[in-house]
Amino acid sequence: MSSPPAGPALLEARGITKRYGHVQALDGAGFTAYPGEVVALIGDNGAGKSTLVKVLSGVIRPDGGQLLVNGEQVQLSSPVDARKHGIETVYQDLALAPDLDAAANLYLGRELYLIPALKVLNRAEMRRRSVTAFAALGIELPDVAAPVGTLSGGQRQSVAVARAVAFASKVIFMDEPTAALGVVQRERVLDTIKRVRDQGISVVLISHNMPEVLAVSDRVEVLRLGRRVARYRASETSIEELVGAMTGALTTEDAA
Repeated sequence: MSSPPAGPALLEARGITKRYGHVQALDGAGFTAYPGEVVALIGDNGAGKSTLVKVLSGVIRPDGGQLLVNGEQVQLSSPVDARKHGIETVYQDLALAPDLDAAANLYLGRELYLIPALKVLNRAEMRRRSVTAFAALGIELPDVAAPVGTLSGGQRQSVAVARAVAFASKVIFMDEPTAALGVVQRERVLDTIKRVRDQGISVVLISHNMPEVLAVSDRVEVLRLGRRVARYRASETSIEELVGAMTGALTTEDAA
């Protein structure tokens, strides 16, 4: 198990607890994300990954523990609140509007207006900025004016990632971003993730694909039974070691 990187964390969770009735979903969980890294959050089913991500992205309130952004304690009462702190999430279902084009999806809920009082959209400016945003991430779309529903799975995933990047200043959570994608599409999405990291944003990758985790991540944090049980540098660990930490075959202590 490795020590965490030096320097201040962008996002940190300390001793997070969450109970649903008789089920203890999180039992003092910790998590840390640093600037300009891809950190994978892994764990077996029931480890608490989904609950922890919902806490860190403002979807649910924890029963106890601390959340810190840039070293300052915060309370994230909603996803909107998380966004105010520069935290965005790309969900597995992408939350895209299939009948709208890529530019409209990029600004969905954050539209630009020519005449705000009359809700007259500034479609030309949204499209111009979208083209710039896609180009910065190396995303190639056949036609930015085409409905998103006509794009491939990898292209839709890229649009969702670009939307998060356009508004995130600190952290982006990505839940199984390559699920159900072909090999070529998967590689393109992973390349996009690396480009996001290179912009200084922390990318939190939630994935069950261990080879993918080791290929794209800088660090890996492991949850088991609602607690962080290990932290590794991806270049210094193996699939066998990660699986051992996930299943309890390797016994380690929470380094939080």
